[in-house]
Amino acid sequence: MITIRPSRPEDGPRAVEIWRQAVDATHHFLQPDDRAALDVLVSRFLPQAPLWLAVDAQDHPLAFMLIDNGHMEALFVDPAARGQGLGAALVRHGLSLHAQMRTDVNEQNAQAVGFYEKMGFRRTGRSAVDGQGRPYPLIHLEYGEQTPSTGKDDDTLVL
Repeated sequence: MITIRPSRPEDGPRAVEIWRQAVDATHHFLQPDDRAALDVLVSRFLPQAPLWLAVDAQDHPLAFMLIDNGHMEALFVDPAARGQGLGAALVRHGLSLHAQMRTDVNEQNAQAVGFYEKMGFRRTGRSAVDGQGRPYPLIHLEYGEQTPSTGKDDDTLVL
């Protein structure tokens, strides 16, 4: 049985562990220096972040999601728990809180782009760089009716 619950302070180290394992399994496009720099940022930030966790019957976190003001900033699943519907369950929970949730996904992570589109997200734009200005393009997505993005960071509008 999987339960979704808010994170607690003691969940921080496990969230970082999930992030590291998931990134290593899915973000092969990251350059080693960029991966190391992100690790430093994430390991400082994630333990204090207000996360939603998918936990097993023993209350062991298997996946997490971070939503800030209707924007899903992160969704990561322990690679050993992939294929169990944890990511979808977290997204559905997020949508119950924010009906028009938005997110960004690395363009090079085609599997994640496909996941979000299968969940009902629509492309609203693209940025040539990630949030830290690195050369990892982002696809901007929004759940529900498609609304064109007019953000200054967009260099392409996908309709």
